Amino acid sequence: MTKELIKGNEAVVKAALLAGCKSFYGYPITPASEITEAAAKYFPAAGGTFLQAESEVAAINMVYGAASVGERTMTGSSGPGLSLMQEGISYLAGSELPCVIVDIMRGGPGLGNIAPEQSDYHQIVKGGGHGNYHTIVLAPNSCQEMCDLTLLAFELADRFRNPAIVLADGFIGQMMEPVEFPTRAIEPEPKTWAVRADAETRKNLITSIFISPEELEQHVLKLEKKYLKANAAEEMYELYKTDDAELVVIGYGIVSRLLKAAVDQAREQGIKAGLFRPVTLWPFPYRELSVLTQWVEQFLTVELSNGQMIEDVRLAVNGERPLRFYSRVGGMVPTTEELLRQIIKASEEKDVRANLSKTQEFLWAV
Repeated sequence: MTKELIKGNEAVVKAALLAGCKSFYGYPITPASEITEAAAKYFPAAGGTFLQAESEVAAINMVYGAASVGERTMTGSSGPGLSLMQEGISYLAGSELPCVIVDIMRGGPGLGNIAPEQSDYHQIVKGGGHGNYHTIVLAPNSCQEMCDLTLLAFELADRFRNPAIVLADGFIGQMMEPVEFPTRAIEPEPKTWAVRADAETRKNLITSIFISPEELEQHVLKLEKKYLKANAAEEMYELYKTDDAELVVIGYGIVSRLLKAAVDQAREQGIKAGLFRPVTLWPFPYRELSVLTQWVEQFLTVELSNGQMIEDVRLAVNGERPLRFYSRVGGMVPTTEELLRQIIKASEEKDVRANLSKTQEFLWAV
């Protein structure tokens, strides 16, 4: 079947196989365990390799090895597992090795719990490993996008020779929805830079170590050019009812779906609300969000964290308009009604501010 009712976690694995991925190395962890389970079922059946590693540290280094021979490869985990993978992710980025990593976010810090959160944003988007590097980060908000953005992640990883991460909260990983899969699998082009232990690739070298400071500086500058190119061309976002919006709410993952419903309800009450959803968290769509400051009067960011994406939102808005923040943590997901109340509250405060004198405005801000 090309269309089936499927969990987000399982859709990622089927999409990876259709993208030409040949191997999966991982270790199960809730709420991402179905990824490893589905990989164990489907990869060998499709002629690929599945190996449950002894740890997440081992898994990411196995991905490094598979990527070095030019194979499309992947792993999947949740926050504590991604913490253990950070050194390996830095090595992959430093060695310019493409791979796809799936992070199904759970509550933290520490072991936290297995409920959905968005508290891995800093770790993933800002780069939790050492050195000067970025990973491409895609944030699906549906099971269909778990498929589509996984396919895209493999393409971007190969294009930029860089790790790409599919970042989803536990809600998106665990929910079930109809997903339409491609009817044909992709056959990736052979990679001329790979090492395959033959005469043809003997000249190739995969490494992230440059002992000479001059050499390392040149390597980092080379990587930076690549990141600037990605920044200019690969930003993705969704706009919903923003053309005449006076208040724009911002969220990704499951939050964006709840916000879309809240925007519709706010519109029914006469509030001109809209939604901005970043689809790429790196590169973050700063320019596209900053354009909205030309007519939007205020912004409201909603996260399942204590305020991590808001730092990027603040950079985009650049103090041009008031920016409010609302969050739930610990695995608590807000209801649409709860978010509607926040939109109404922000709208009412806007009306109050409009009637303030400049002195009162200053005191309000303080």
